[in-house]
Order: sequence, then C-alpha cells, then structure tokens
Amino acid sequence: MKYAYYPGCSLECNSAAYDHSVRAVADLLGIELREIDDWNCCGATEYFTQDELTACAVIARNLALVDPQLDQVVAPCAACYLNLRKVDHLMQENAELKDKVNRCLAAGNLHYDPGRVRVRHLLDLIHSDFGEAALRDKVVQPLTGLRVACYYGCQIVRPFGDCDNPEQPVKLDEMFRWLGAEVVDFPVKAHCCGGHMTQISEPQAFELIRRLLANAEDYKADVIVTMCPMCQLNLDAYQARVNGFFHTDYKIPIIFFTQLLGVAFGLDWKNLGFGKEIVPAEPVLKRKLTAVAAA
Repeated sequence: MKYAYYPGCSLECNSAAYDHSVRAVADLLGIELREIDDWNCCGATEYFTQDELTACAVIARNLALVDPQLDQVVAPCAACYLNLRKVDHLMQENAELKDKVNRCLAAGNLHYDPGRVRVRHLLDLIHSDFGEAALRDKVVQPLTGLRVACYYGCQIVRPFGDCDNPEQPVKLDEMFRWLGAEVVDFPVKAHCCGGHMTQISEPQAFELIRRLLANAEDYKADVIVTMCPMCQLNLDAYQARVNGFFHTDYKIPIIFFTQLLGVAFGLDWKNLGFGKEIVPAEPVLKRKLTAVAAA
C-alpha cells in the first residue's frame, strides 16, 4: 500500500521520535510512505485567524504537491491532519475560495482540485485498513500488564467526526487491547491540552495539563500514549512545571502511539525514538513487561 506522507515540522525536530516510530511501524506493516517533495509548514492552527486565504493557500500547496499517482495522504500530526483536511473541505464547499486559492497556487505553477486527495490520520489507516487480526499477527512482545491511557486530544476527532467518535473515541483503545495492554478508563481522552496556551497564560495552561495527568494517575496508568506532537510536548515537557505549580508529583511517561506499537511488534527501541522524551519511558515499560514475562 502506497500513501503520500506529510510529516510536518514537529516531526522533523522536537517530535523526531514520532517520525522515527511512524516509519519503523509502516515498514513492518508494508505501508510505503512517500514523503511529499518540497512540502511546507501547515501554519499550525493560529494562522487561520490572521489571514484565511493565505493560510488556505499555504496548506493547499502541500495537497497540490501530492504525487498524481497517489490519492491519499497520511499526516501523523494532529494539527497538520486537521489543517489539510479542513482546507480540502473548505475548497469543496466554497467555490469562490477554491478559485482564489488556485490563483495563489498558480504563482508556483500549481493547482489543486478539492477532493482529489483523501487526508487521513495514521491511526485511522492502521486501525481500519489492517484491523485486529493483522495487528495481532505482528505481535512479538504482548503488552500484557501495561496500563495505558489513550489520549486522542481535540484536533483529530473534531470537527470531522468520521475518523472516530468526537466525544468518546475508541480506535486507539481497541488497538492496544488487541496488542494485550490493559487500557484504562480515561474520561478526558478527547479534552484539549491547551495547545500554545503555555505561552499566553501559564496558570490556565498548567490546569489543563494537570487535569489530564491527574486523570491518568487516578486510573493508575503506567503511560499516556498520544497522537499529537503538541499534546506530547505539553504533557511531557511541562510535567515538572505543573508539579511545581500545584505541588504534585506526577511522573507519567508520555509517548507516541507508534512507539508503543513498535514495542509490541518487537522493533528495536532505538529506532523507535525512545530516550528523546523527558519523563523516561523505557524503565517503566521494561519493568512492567518484564514482570509479566517472569510471572
């Protein structure tokens, strides 16, 4: 199976572990990811509030660059997925906007017909296109004994509700149950992490992050798995700051879902990017998985 691949900026730097694990898991599953040549930043989410036409044109350029032989593009980053999906939708719904965007693209000898490319998140692709039997067949290291909190965030499941249930998504939960993990109840699984709120109001940002960490600890989760670079960054990099602000002592590893898939599939941990996170994940994973194996 061949797909266009849009990694996005975060996966090239602070979330490199995500990119490494995505590619490793894709190789194992026989997914050929063809990185879009000369792709550009999606503008994150805030740019839409500044200049909608420019934002749409910048994003549509990536869709226009997708190999004509491919009709699906995979975006692991939640913001990138949402932006690509949103622009394709807006251009389909608004003929005037479509024409304006294509006039912008014409300056670079590009054109995009909305609807030509289907934008997908990697979770949906793996869950829907492979399914339980195929994934169970790849398991080398069952995740038995590991308590996992599945964190979807707010951008993958909303506003487009066809990827998963927008309020109580289940695909990530189901996937890790297939691989043997004990998926804990996590009522805040689709709540916002605050995004860039840490740069605007630390007290509000820290409270949003605290709620997520507290809920995971309440249900005795060993790790939180996420699908969004911003979510991973906020919960991991700001965990110590949250502890200092609220006088708590959270020490919950925050890893990408593809990293834990790779562990279950028996892939080399170094190739999955472990060690790049701030709250170490390896000691927790090895302790839990080894304890079960020895029992």
